[in-house]
Amino acid sequence: MVVVLMFLLVITGLALFSARYATMSEGMSRNQLDAERARQAAESALRDAERDLLIAEGAKPPGAPCDRTPVRPVFANFAAFTDTCNAGQCATPDVAYTQSNWTDGTNAVPWWGPTKGQWKDTFVRPGVDGAACEFTGGVPLGTFTGAPPIIGVAHQPEYMIEIVRKASGRLVFFRITARGFGASERTQVVLQSYFQPFTVQ
Repeated sequence: MVVVLMFLLVITGLALFSARYATMSEGMSRNQLDAERARQAAESALRDAERDLLIAEGAKPPGAPCDRTPVRPVFANFAAFTDTCNAGQCATPDVAYTQSNWTDGTNAVPWWGPTKGQWKDTFVRPGVDGAACEFTGGVPLGTFTGAPPIIGVAHQPEYMIEIVRKASGRLVFFRITARGFGASERTQVVLQSYFQPFTVQ
């Protein structure tokens, strides 16, 4: 009788361990899938920002809720890029670069800084549901390009575009920072890329 009870106890323990392990593995797989979903959403936002930069003067893409044409082409509108990131177009003052020094802790705080900077908290899409097209900070996917929304994510991915270098008043390249979400708002991925829409002579 004692042997049978011990045998049942062992079987019960193994069953509980197997159930716990299976549940943990399922949770890890779900988290990994959600992180991949967020990464792909951020990649979509990077590509959307590139399309945004290529919008020609007077050419509003079909389905775009907001109009970017007054400040396009970008080469002729450096002034549209500000330190307040108007409509997601950001510029860091030149003095911030010259004063930045990581050895003594005087680095300039970037515009996406430690307090979330210019990222949005309300997740309202400009031009949709009565939201204004005049805004500062992150640009949700499709705002200026008309790209369709992504299905299955907590919020649409967003991006900001920054001029990182100018030479003789002419643009060299842009830095794009994008944030994507998974099915959960807590799953977020931030990606960056550099983009040059034309060749500077």
